[in-house]
Amino acid sequence: MKRLFKIFFCLLLLVLVAGSAFLIYKGHDSYEKMIVEHPLQEQIEKIQDRDDYVSIDEISPYLIDATVSVEDKNFYSHNGVDLAGVARAVLSNLFGIGEPSGGSTISQQLCKNLYSLFYDTSLTRKITEAFLTYELENKYNKDEILELYLNVINYGDGHIGIQSASQGYFGKDPAELTLDEASLLAGIPQSPNNFQLSDHFENAKEKQKIVLEAMVRENKISESQMAEIIGRS
Repeated sequence: MKRLFKIFFCLLLLVLVAGSAFLIYKGHDSYEKMIVEHPLQEQIEKIQDRDDYVSIDEISPYLIDATVSVEDKNFYSHNGVDLAGVARAVLSNLFGIGEPSGGSTISQQLCKNLYSLFYDTSLTRKITEAFLTYELENKYNKDEILELYLNVINYGDGHIGIQSASQGYFGKDPAELTLDEASLLAGIPQSPNNFQLSDHFENAKEKQKIVLEAMVRENKISESQMAEIIGRS
């Protein structure tokens, strides 16, 4: 019985290694084709050419700190790829275990937004995304990546990018956002349809508490600042 178990385990391991290698190959092949047909710089320039594009120094530090704290607290120290998320994608595709999405870094989410129209199949999407993310991290610094991210994410109610959201929700430029406003906006992109302010304001306020708690944990604000905002809710 032990011998049979060892044989089974070895076969399973072989399938896992071979399957993983195949998916990585397919993902890399998809990445190479995509980067030739749609160069990264070209995709980024399309975003930067928008009339409502804003630079990172035109965005409230509260919004920057809130976004990083709740979305990707290790943003400034990692290499851009959530390897655990990629592993989940491999297991999901090979064995139907778990979900291939979730847990993406800010860099990965940016690549997803830049290339969402060009992914060929879900089989290789997460791995293709990982190679695109390495390309992004090699060519752009963290502030440039965060700036691009804040200009492309969905803030609900038809607002794409922080300039549209800030003006649409509060009638002001992103640089003028208060801590209360910034922490409210920072929670929306995780699920825009469920947190947009027009019809899910109470949900957004509950999410804001999670954002503020994350900011306290990351030493971006004090507990008294959080309590003051929550107390006004």
